[in-house]
Amino acid sequence: MTDWLTPQEWQAVALSLKVSIVAVLASLPLGVLVAYALARWRFWGHGVLNGLVHLPLVLPPVVTGYLLLLTFGRRGTVGQFLDQWFGIVFAFRWTGAALAAAVMSFPLLVRAIRLAVEAVDPRLEAAASTLGASRFWVFLTVTLPLILPGILAGMVLAFAKAMGEFGATITFVSNIPGQTQTLPSAIYSFLQVPGGESSAAKLVLIAIFIAIAALALSEWVAQAVAKRIRAN
Repeated sequence: MTDWLTPQEWQAVALSLKVSIVAVLASLPLGVLVAYALARWRFWGHGVLNGLVHLPLVLPPVVTGYLLLLTFGRRGTVGQFLDQWFGIVFAFRWTGAALAAAVMSFPLLVRAIRLAVEAVDPRLEAAASTLGASRFWVFLTVTLPLILPGILAGMVLAFAKAMGEFGATITFVSNIPGQTQTLPSAIYSFLQVPGGESSAAKLVLIAIFIAIAALALSEWVAQAVAKRIRAN
């Protein structure tokens, strides 16, 4: 593949995979917590939290990217603090692309996990609690194995969304080759220059292949997990 792709094209593919994987893994613990809270807990601000989680789906991606820039930029309220005290910089870095991808894909991750949690019979969790198990242990031993297919489905949806994220990413971290130029940004750049159609077409084929491979892997893992659960 390295002979088929130019160094710039290969960098865009590698960076997109890196950004998408980091975005999914970094947001997964919070996604499981939020999904479980929305499905099982009733508290003041439940509707507000649900609206905030799904807000990136209804806002234009450029608006989300601009809000990220205002918040996590070097002069942003959070970004300035992280830069001065911890040396962490998101704006115009690949880490910022991962943050933008995580924010944009988070609603899909939470939605899939929440549906899986809601499908679990609460009486199973209650039965385990009556045997003396703590709430956390019940979640680990009863709920988590049952919602694992939903978690995998959410991860695949989030990964696919992260791979295709463009508007928020280019607004927040720009389109710098080798640093923040992801697969969609590279395709867009190649389409803007004469003779770039062939490079764009190659990247489109790679994007399709990655998406199909991710879906196939998710289906295989989900079937394996479901088979193991039935066997137990």
